[in-house]
Amino acid sequence: MKIVVLNGAKVNYDGAIDYSVLAGPNDELVIYDTCKDHEYNAISEGAEIIISKELPMSYEDIMGLPASVKMIAEAGTGYNNINLDACHDRGIAVTNVPAYSSERVAHTAIMLMLMLSSTMQTQVSMLAKSDHSNFDKHLMVPHVEMNYKTMGVVGGGNIGQNTIAIARAMKMNVLVYDPFPKEDSEGVHYCSLEEVLKNADYVSLHCPLNDKTRHLINKDTLALMKPTAFLVNTARGPLVDEAALIEALKAKKIAGAGLDVQEVEPLAASSELFKLDNVVLTPHMGWKGFESRQRLVGILKEAVEGYKAGQKVHRVD
Repeated sequence: MKIVVLNGAKVNYDGAIDYSVLAGPNDELVIYDTCKDHEYNAISEGAEIIISKELPMSYEDIMGLPASVKMIAEAGTGYNNINLDACHDRGIAVTNVPAYSSERVAHTAIMLMLMLSSTMQTQVSMLAKSDHSNFDKHLMVPHVEMNYKTMGVVGGGNIGQNTIAIARAMKMNVLVYDPFPKEDSEGVHYCSLEEVLKNADYVSLHCPLNDKTRHLINKDTLALMKPTAFLVNTARGPLVDEAALIEALKAKKIAGAGLDVQEVEPLAASSELFKLDNVVLTPHMGWKGFESRQRLVGILKEAVEGYKAGQKVHRVD
């Protein structure tokens, strides 16, 4: 069987990850570091399984794939980039990698909240400019405690639940909005999105991107938040209307934002987000921990071996 990795450097950017575990002794494994969007046909020729990470695959792209392709493995949890209708029409199986980075992304969300709470971005900027005022003049920047504050979680899946567990360990109260609410537990209450936004001191996004959630955070929903509240997004950039968020941040309608994901990635160097002192930006790093990426390849292997055995392992189609 021929297996082709279309853009391996997205996961193996540092050369520390071993893709060879995906192939059996009689398989041919071909790895491309990069692949131009929508140009999969030539490099997929003869492949039965193709593996990609966040590559946009339209209906036309998938219908144009070689007849040999029988499975597309998304090397991540979100698969909104793959047109499932086309896969259905072509009879192509689609798999993803569930829950491989849940704890790591939850840690990133909490890290962003802690940084915002301590105005860490300002403190680091001062040191970079050799400004030691915080040390020798005691001009401490604003910093607040997170304990006993309210965290609002939008999306109560694996990552949301891991974030909730850390927040509860930090003595935070938690409000959760999810289309499929669970039973309330100590310190955790399921409620409407409006109630979350109106009452949370920190709003953390952990929902998938789809037609219903695109620009879920917009001018109107931002207006519901408290002026002292922080928005954190470690899920998908287009969940947030970035223009509306920038307007709210500049007008101090909310206190700040921590964004591990942006509406368009990579974020343009000209983006105003880079210039705002109430924003912490990271380059979609939540899933990129070494251990997370090792786990990702291990779960990909499960999907490949399941396909070979005629079993539906990690199928999302």
